[in-house]
Amino acid sequence: MQRLNFPCYTFRVKNRENRTLIFDEIRKKFVVLTPEEWVRQHVVQFLIQEKNYPLSHINVEKQITLNGLKKRYDVVVFKPDGRLHILVECKAPEVNISQSTFDQIAQYNFKLNANYLMVSNGVTHFYCQTDLMAEKYEFMQEIPEFSR
Repeated sequence: MQRLNFPCYTFRVKNRENRTLIFDEIRKKFVVLTPEEWVRQHVVQFLIQEKNYPLSHINVEKQITLNGLKKRYDVVVFKPDGRLHILVECKAPEVNISQSTFDQIAQYNFKLNANYLMVSNGVTHFYCQTDLMAEKYEFMQEIPEFSR
């Protein structure tokens, strides 16, 4: 897989039936290693190892319903009180992050109400703080580290 703009992390990888699988610590199972999954697993390790978020506060690939349509978010981080803190949208490295990517995560956030947004294709990362009342977001240099 392609080298990403993250620190080097160690992953459990195996091959089965001509497919490469990677172990997802959050889902506690091996999943097919696609370019987007490679980014998602790096984001999870970044949140755990660099930003100190507990594994128990992170959720991956869950379905939500938006305007009657079933969608899946990539990664969310919860606060200790259970409120949503960070919503992450992952794209494959070859996918350019565009306005439509931000429109997608903003649409998800109308339902989820996260304080922070992160968009990454593994090469480029964007971080935003949301203002839900004004329905806008402000770009930041980093997302905050875990704090109780």
